Amino acid sequence: MIRDICRDEAFLARKSEPATPADLPVAADLLETLEHHREGCVGMAANMIGVSKRIIAFDNQGTFMVMFNPEIVKKSGPYQAEEGCLSLTGTRPATRWQSIKVRWQNERFQERFKTFTGWTAQIIQHKLDHCKGIII
Repeated sequence: MIRDICRDEAFLARKSEPATPADLPVAADLLETLEHHREGCVGMAANMIGVSKRIIAFDNQGTFMVMFNPEIVKKSGPYQAEEGCLSLTGTRPATRWQSIKVRWQNERFQERFKTFTGWTAQIIQHKLDHCKGIII
């Protein structure tokens, strides 16, 4: 189901709760909503559709990917970026890392690790800020 985009900064500023298998429908809605907004959006966190859970969906080099309970376990190569967000107006500066190693759970809640670089790494970092309640 395509959900409305949450623009409530007080809600977006809250830390998200860990995701569980009961949240699989939220991930499906997140993907469908991201697909609907694909022309102007490359990733979403669950709080952007009004659900305070640690779930992100993003464009991973042309294919949408979902992560449950993601966290960065290693990072290198800091740089400054300017980012926009579907939930907020305008752009904001952000410090990002060129390379990040992420630990997350897949849709079967199996633990996974992968290193992401460049644009994909930047998208993931922006979405993880959403999960932490950091408004960019």
